[in-house]
Amino acid sequence: MPTRHRVDTSTWYDASAEQPPAREIEDAASDVAQPSAHTVAREPYRASERLQAAVNLAVGLGRPLLLQGDPGVGKTRLAHAVAYALNLPLEIAPIKSTSRGRDLLYTYDAVRRLHDVQLRGRVGDARDYIRLGPLGRVIARAQHGRRSVLLIDEVDKADLDFPNDLLHELDALAFAFDEVPGAGHAVPADRPDLRPIIVVTNNEEKALPGAFLRRCIFHYVEFPAAHADLDDILTMHGVDRPELRTAVIEMIDRLRALDLAKKPGLSELLDWAGFLQAVGTPPDEVAALPYPEALLKQRGDQQRALDRLGRS
Repeated sequence: MPTRHRVDTSTWYDASAEQPPAREIEDAASDVAQPSAHTVAREPYRASERLQAAVNLAVGLGRPLLLQGDPGVGKTRLAHAVAYALNLPLEIAPIKSTSRGRDLLYTYDAVRRLHDVQLRGRVGDARDYIRLGPLGRVIARAQHGRRSVLLIDEVDKADLDFPNDLLHELDALAFAFDEVPGAGHAVPADRPDLRPIIVVTNNEEKALPGAFLRRCIFHYVEFPAAHADLDDILTMHGVDRPELRTAVIEMIDRLRALDLAKKPGLSELLDWAGFLQAVGTPPDEVAALPYPEALLKQRGDQQRALDRLGRS
């Protein structure tokens, strides 16, 4: 389990600090032992003070950070922002209904090995048929002295056994290859600064096991309530017309106050505002809710919003 005494004191960046426009970051897809780098554009992200504190707590304790919140509020992009801010490679594990816990560690291609045996008449080294998964790569990278960020995205899409299958590995950050006795990877026990920073997102499609929750730092990502925060976020994403920003913020407030099946989130707001700016929509036309398809993703919500706004 993560040590409770040897705490990593690294902290996430201050969102208000000046950040370079792009930086060279180790390529997560490159060979773990011989890494290459590529240029990563700045990740525009404005985190609340509570969210920054939650990230720093997760980093310090070496625990996964479990994020919940409505779709589109920025849970997934946080991992990108943390990786950019700390200049670390980012591994991404998009979870599906068919995902298995071990696949995050490694996969073993037994079929290809059998084919090679039949073709060549000899048994090849089992290691040649092992491919590390995203969690396996961040553990292996730490064993080589380098840290990573891991995003486990939409963990609730998998079946209930999936989080339980990872309990030991998330605690120990070590695993062995079943097919190669005595071989595996582990984060050095005396190097808490090498523990990967793990961000887990959850859209609450199903309840997560209590044992998994106990191992996580939990934070609920709220839709920004303050107009100043929304204005800063729109500015960061290139919406540079103040009158347009004011108009779209007022509209998003009105929409989120309605009884909608799916309220528009930050993702929809940024798409909509960016398009309105790109096509030169005057601010005084925003009140008529142009292009509602970008904001509201259900027919009933669109009709309800247009009716309440007096548009047919």
